[in-house]
Amino acid sequence: MRFHHAESMTPFENLVPLAQDAEAHGYAGYMIPDSLIYPQETDSKYTYTADGGREFLENKPFVESFILATALGASTTKLELTTNVVKLPVRPPVYSAKLAASVAAITGNRFNFGVGLSVWEEDYAVMGVDFAKRGKRFDECIEIVRGLTNGGYFGFQGEFYDFAPVKLNPVPTRPLPILIGGHSDAALKRAARHDGWLCAGGSYEQTLPLLEKLAAYRAELGTAGRPYRIFTTAMGGMLGLDDVRKLEDAGVTDIAVAFRNLYAVEEDRQPLDEKKADLRRFADEVIAKAG
Repeated sequence: MRFHHAESMTPFENLVPLAQDAEAHGYAGYMIPDSLIYPQETDSKYTYTADGGREFLENKPFVESFILATALGASTTKLELTTNVVKLPVRPPVYSAKLAASVAAITGNRFNFGVGLSVWEEDYAVMGVDFAKRGKRFDECIEIVRGLTNGGYFGFQGEFYDFAPVKLNPVPTRPLPILIGGHSDAALKRAARHDGWLCAGGSYEQTLPLLEKLAAYRAELGTAGRPYRIFTTAMGGMLGLDDVRKLEDAGVTDIAVAFRNLYAVEEDRQPLDEKKADLRRFADEVIAKAG
């Protein structure tokens, strides 16, 4: 099992020292959140809060994902950096491919590109992208990122994007891992086609049926024999060795550990020293014993 620190919506000056501390205490990686804008008014509902509210996001700092990944990569030497998740279809896919390839190359293949659909219609509107057919657009974006980050000339003809062969330089020296976020059947089917799935969290009882669906889709698509990553998010203060073993037995390969309620509608005022103490405690009590 690999453990990653999931700290977000915290003052941005905390991020580099926390990543460095996580690396020093045996964490495998750091999770990087993504949010573009916060609209003044919205009718959109958020998937992962009980009431669909997104108020927890207002006035929270989000450094642009690729920039934060670069900053953390430059400040560490071994830590994996995983976006959780970049809202890919609202962004130009060739430019996203350029950014992802550059981050992966400059960090020595330590970048995992976690991507998903944005549930906010406002994200699409402000970026000038049609909200309709967003799933199909998303699939084309993934194919473009995959093709361009593999190196060599790559062209594309689809419903939304059409360009003659081009190539990027630099690109990573091994294929860029593309991980898919989301809990819907469509998201799980999409994840089964690619390199991994990012679960937003939940209890073991809530996660297990999703893992079973994912396994069935991978078997159906003939991808079950390939190397694969499955991430879930858990509260470090509530996660013990027995919980880790249960998740591992269910197929989870990576646990992103948070130490506070990331959905709280309040500013994060926890001192940096306390955050570092949480990291160290979990490393001593769980990571060191998980083997």
